[in-house]
Amino acid sequence: MEAMEIDSEKNLHRKQSTYNSLDEVFKIHKETYRGQQYSQIYFARLHLMRTLLYSLVSNWKSHLAVCTVLGLEEDKECIIVGTLYKHMKLKPCILDEYSKERSATPLVKPHNFMHPDDHLVLEDESGRVKLGGTLISPSVYVTGIVVALHGKETDAGEFLVQDVLEAGLPPQIEFPLESREDKYVLFVSGLSVGSCNSNPLQFQLLVDHITGHLGDEKEQSIAAQIVHVVIAGNSVEIPRELLNGQNLASKDQSRLSEPIKELDIFLNEIAAGLPLDIMPGPNDPANFSLPQQPLHRCLFPGSSAYNTFRSCTNPHYFELDNIRFLGTSGQNVDDLEKYSEAKDKLGFMERTLKWRHLAPTAPNTLGCYPYTDRDPFFLESCPHVYFVGNQDKYATRILKGSEEQLVRLICIPKFSETGVAVMLNLRDLECHTISFGTQFSF
Repeated sequence: MEAMEIDSEKNLHRKQSTYNSLDEVFKIHKETYRGQQYSQIYFARLHLMRTLLYSLVSNWKSHLAVCTVLGLEEDKECIIVGTLYKHMKLKPCILDEYSKERSATPLVKPHNFMHPDDHLVLEDESGRVKLGGTLISPSVYVTGIVVALHGKETDAGEFLVQDVLEAGLPPQIEFPLESREDKYVLFVSGLSVGSCNSNPLQFQLLVDHITGHLGDEKEQSIAAQIVHVVIAGNSVEIPRELLNGQNLASKDQSRLSEPIKELDIFLNEIAAGLPLDIMPGPNDPANFSLPQQPLHRCLFPGSSAYNTFRSCTNPHYFELDNIRFLGTSGQNVDDLEKYSEAKDKLGFMERTLKWRHLAPTAPNTLGCYPYTDRDPFFLESCPHVYFVGNQDKYATRILKGSEEQLVRLICIPKFSETGVAVMLNLRDLECHTISFGTQFSF
């Protein structure tokens, strides 16, 4: 009897969590591009955000009148609400690619398009006005954000900004206190199967760790606490030289599909043991513009046979044990980095939450579906965990809101370059990395 008890102790059972997908907001049904203008998404955004900002203005500066750009009077202090537009000297223009002076333009594109002469304009339905003063910095803001500004019109026709009101963090559902046991979500990004950086052994070690086939009893007991895996974009790398619009020979066709087949084999092992979410990224075989639609299940004949396998949208929005997660494959913060400045990528993530908009640069510089009646990137509620994939290095911190909101921000590094995955504990949102190396030092 004792021997049986010892045996039963050694049988580890994987913990479970309840899952609820909230991706419906990012799914596009009856996709059409006929007769749709990008102005409509800006109108939808302005209407949503203006209603919100008007409700905040009464607590902010109730003694001041709110007026339109057209209704501005010289030297009269007031509040205006509108969409920011940033004039950028270095912003790339598609027409320049076809200009006669094309050879004069530098071939090396700058990492960041900021310039000291950049300036901001505020626009509403009635008109637009150039913003002046040192209080609102063009280096922080980008085109597409809706703000309320306190100031007055100068004799030069500029609006001298004296104060700025952003929407701030959205309301957050209460953090569930019932999850008092250790349960982990594993995040990994930038697997890039098929690229020269990809190391199949490194990926296999990750899979073996998740499935409990690696390490001693202690390691396996930790692996048994992983209840969910999220793969945040750029899972494969297709040879770009083959995608030139020509008909492909059969050997080239197999080269195209090889990375996806290899990925499916790895995912098959994970999905056999626990739930798995896969998001598309900019390099994956999915639509390019945001929101990216789920990778087609026919790409994964092995993994998709399991009900634990879920192909998701990018951005991805879901709940685990009533804890809300929101994440992207990185395009939103990578684009912000080109057109504004912050201390680090977490700074850009903070701004998107405080602006209540997941992708403020879409559709201006970031590809986006031309919605006519809504803006799905507007944040109605605040997640408990906000992650972005395909970053150069791991970074995390807790962001606190004015109404007791707490958000765990996570930058997930590219696995193919760093060998690093991220573990998040659902009990207290604590975060740590696990590294997989295949280098032997003698």
